[in-house]
Amino acid sequence: MSHNKRGYFGIGVEGITKEQNLGNMVRSAHSFGASFFFTVGAELNVKKVRESDTSKAWENLPFFDYEDMSDFHLPKKCSLVAVEFCEDSIELPSFRHPQAAAYILGPEMGNVSPAMMQRADHIIKIPMQFCINVGVAGAIVMYDRLISTGRFAPRPVRAGGPTETWEPPQEGLRLFLRSQRNPATKQGLRNREK
Repeated sequence: MSHNKRGYFGIGVEGITKEQNLGNMVRSAHSFGASFFFTVGAELNVKKVRESDTSKAWENLPFFDYEDMSDFHLPKKCSLVAVEFCEDSIELPSFRHPQAAAYILGPEMGNVSPAMMQRADHIIKIPMQFCINVGVAGAIVMYDRLISTGRFAPRPVRAGGPTETWEPPQEGLRLFLRSQRNPATKQGLRNREK
């Protein structure tokens, strides 16, 4: 992913107990370009997690291990997004990801705690019939964030690959587009050129 990007994201799990699941999530976070990874109230052996991480994410991705909710904190202006399979959650395909976000998932065979849900700025769910593995759920959320950034060619109407290429925005493009919509701005541009 060599495209310029705006914002950042981190992802974490609350109350996780299985090393393999955390290793899978850390590896996925590293692959999707996360800025950091965290756990809250984890009950596992971090050394075993590192053994399951074949991408060496631990050497390349900041990891924060919070003992509990009272210890947990995020950077300023970073939105907390809980991923929870509940009735009032926003369905992931309809969710606009915050520019700066931290996604929190619940443990295996459990849920994001009520205290964490209360603290969340947004609560989202993957529209499925039942819950899935926490590592898989985290990867789906990160993939959705990636494809929603608009850094890829649009999907074609018919089956198959893109029919047009994606061009990254150029400097000054916004001003040019604005001038096309507003004749007063267009006139202002002409006056500036004289």
